[in-house]
Amino acid sequence: MLQSSLNSQLSFFQKLRNLDYILIMCILLLGFISSLSMYSTDGGEFLFHTKSHILKFLIFFPMMILLSFFNIKFWHFFSYIFYLIILISLVWASMYGVKASGSQRWINLYFINLQPSELMKVAIIACLAKYYHRIQLNKINSLQGILISCVILILPVMIVISQPDLGTAILIALSGLVVVWLAGLNIKYFIYSFITLLISLPFAIAFLKPYQKTRVLTFLDPDRDPLGAGYQIIQSKIAIGSGGLTGKGFLKGTQSYLEFLPEKHTDFIYTLFAEEHGLIGALFLLLIYVIIIYRVIRVGYISKSYFAKLFCYGYGSAIFFYVVVNMAMVLGLLPIVGSPLPIMSYGGSSMLATMIGFGIVMSAKIHHKQLIA
Repeated sequence: MLQSSLNSQLSFFQKLRNLDYILIMCILLLGFISSLSMYSTDGGEFLFHTKSHILKFLIFFPMMILLSFFNIKFWHFFSYIFYLIILISLVWASMYGVKASGSQRWINLYFINLQPSELMKVAIIACLAKYYHRIQLNKINSLQGILISCVILILPVMIVISQPDLGTAILIALSGLVVVWLAGLNIKYFIYSFITLLISLPFAIAFLKPYQKTRVLTFLDPDRDPLGAGYQIIQSKIAIGSGGLTGKGFLKGTQSYLEFLPEKHTDFIYTLFAEEHGLIGALFLLLIYVIIIYRVIRVGYISKSYFAKLFCYGYGSAIFFYVVVNMAMVLGLLPIVGSPLPIMSYGGSSMLATMIGFGIVMSAKIHHKQLIA
């Protein structure tokens, strides 16, 4: 019964025709731009970061295409299992994972240091999309419905906070809350939660780690420690501003090449790109993300499956959050929270999670006429 329900009635060539080629081209373009940017971070040489980033993209992109051929019913059926596997992985990483820079959030799989919290950004959306696909509309605002969604949301968030990784925990929470809101939860609960958050904020600050408090203080006044905690954000602003309208040119970013800008291959890759390609290049990169988000939401719009709609709308919103938070962070508009720029930033776990998300979206596109009981 299950196997027959998961088998698609579409032929291989019909699946190929149903792929969203605009979305695919945008992802490929991002992969190309990110590879050039990573080459620039390595000083114009094919060193470790460049080779590793290109290799991961060449592996994960075909994987995304392969995952898209699975019927959307497959993703609906395994959503809870996916969530539970990643939740168990989070617990394992917290207890026995690899430690780095004071955090314990990675699992050594030999070929990659997997960060389960990155995968949870996708798993939480899939899990809640399935939950609200099943639940009746009149039960969404019931006490039972709210409690179950809160448990699904709070469990991974608390584990990630304990690792500690507050930035990723916030992004996971935002990804889940978007699905909850789209499913029809009464807006009054969001208002009550927001008021409660504001009231408890002064008390919550007391539980922050010392480095997290430093990031908040640095955000409020970067010049308080220009050679220490504020150094990264100050150099980031200088690099972006020095790019001007058209940029300094490929491989000619002085802030990057003279090593004024640390960690430029990860969360601050947008800074390097803006310095080399200026405002025009930065806006072009932003346009690519806008097109990607639009195509993801459009897939949700045309899908007949409510699960597919919720997932696509939720994942499109999540990509929006990742991009906005990363760009606001490097511009000094938000505290540094360790949010990678999708596909652009170096990091295998982030790219793997992003490609799995796009694979599910593409599956929804191929099987957009598929109904799920």
